[in-house]
Amino acid sequence: MLLAEDDRAIRHALERALTLEGYEVTAVADGVEALAQAHRTPPDVLVLDVMMPGIDGLQVCRVLRAEGDRTPILMLTALVETADRIAGLDAGADDYVVKPFDVEEVFARLRALLRRTSPVGAATAAAAVEQAPAKGPQLPERQVEAAGIRMDLQARRVWRGPRELELTRTEFELLELLVRNAGIVLDHSTIYDRIWGYDFGPGSKNLAVYVGYLRRKLDEPDAPQLIHTVRGVGYVLRED
Repeated sequence: MLLAEDDRAIRHALERALTLEGYEVTAVADGVEALAQAHRTPPDVLVLDVMMPGIDGLQVCRVLRAEGDRTPILMLTALVETADRIAGLDAGADDYVVKPFDVEEVFARLRALLRRTSPVGAATAAAAVEQAPAKGPQLPERQVEAAGIRMDLQARRVWRGPRELELTRTEFELLELLVRNAGIVLDHSTIYDRIWGYDFGPGSKNLAVYVGYLRRKLDEPDAPQLIHTVRGVGYVLRED
């Protein structure tokens, strides 16, 4: 694991906690060191502070993604506005934790990220998702389709009609869950458990941020909205 945090006290405390949890941690103090270390010894997961001098965490994330590096990235941020969180997702981050954070939340999010990127974790997640009833001709096993959305699961590609969408790992997995369960209302706790492996509670805005970001990529002028909010319950994919 690579940890980049410019606050020495937070960096040392988090490094100790992660080491005690069983992670092999390389800790650096800024974005320049983070990029150099990531190029020198690619980690299994990165934990990046957003606000760092010189090259900040968002820039590190953008550089790695531009290079084709798909290593899971967890952002640490003191910025609590939705627009700030979206900026992190836009840069290619997979998840984020808002400061001040509980170290157990960091552990939970890291476990979920690593589980989703391991072959065993991917197989478990796929088995856990309910399959929607088959409609029309059977598609190859590598594809799922509903409400005008087609997903190639092996190639990690997705289309709405003829238009291909560019999705992050988490966006893709969230959309796959909704497509597989098209017409079924999925409650918040179920989605958190299936996508993140952990229910962050009613105060978390994590799911709402990802749903909003996914809607912006899916929605088209004069076309029906596909992801609907069922207030107090959760979300459902359907083409009204």
